[in-house]
Amino acid sequence: MPELDAAFEFAALEVINDSGKQIVFEVYLARSFEQQRRGLMFVRSMPEKTGMLFIYDDDAIKSMWMKNTYIPLDIVFARSDGTVSSINRDAVPLTLNSQASTEPVRYVLELNGGLTRRLGIGARSRLVVDSLGPAKEQQRSTQPGS
Repeated sequence: MPELDAAFEFAALEVINDSGKQIVFEVYLARSFEQQRRGLMFVRSMPEKTGMLFIYDDDAIKSMWMKNTYIPLDIVFARSDGTVSSINRDAVPLTLNSQASTEPVRYVLELNGGLTRRLGIGARSRLVVDSLGPAKEQQRSTQPGS
């Protein structure tokens, strides 16, 4: 997605779903305060297996909002070991409603709305953040909507 390519690093993120299946997402990494503030604002479409991973320096209650976000999102909150703490599904675009974690977390993964339910990502899932790898550039450039 050209509007994000210049501002974010892109990586492959493995997620182990509730039934133990490995799913690989291509994610934009939001590490800095500026990147985290920008997030997926102004993005109008996103390929199915693409998302954004917010990486924080410490564990804390994290809160997201949908200001200037045009697509519904599933917001996955994960502890420092990558285990899923909670998921806010189908966050409504263009709202200022706070989407907060239920406990201190280190990571927040934003995916297309409805995707976590379809792929079986839930309370027994885990983000394998220690294995973040390079994204497949050719796959990324050929996906619809990119």
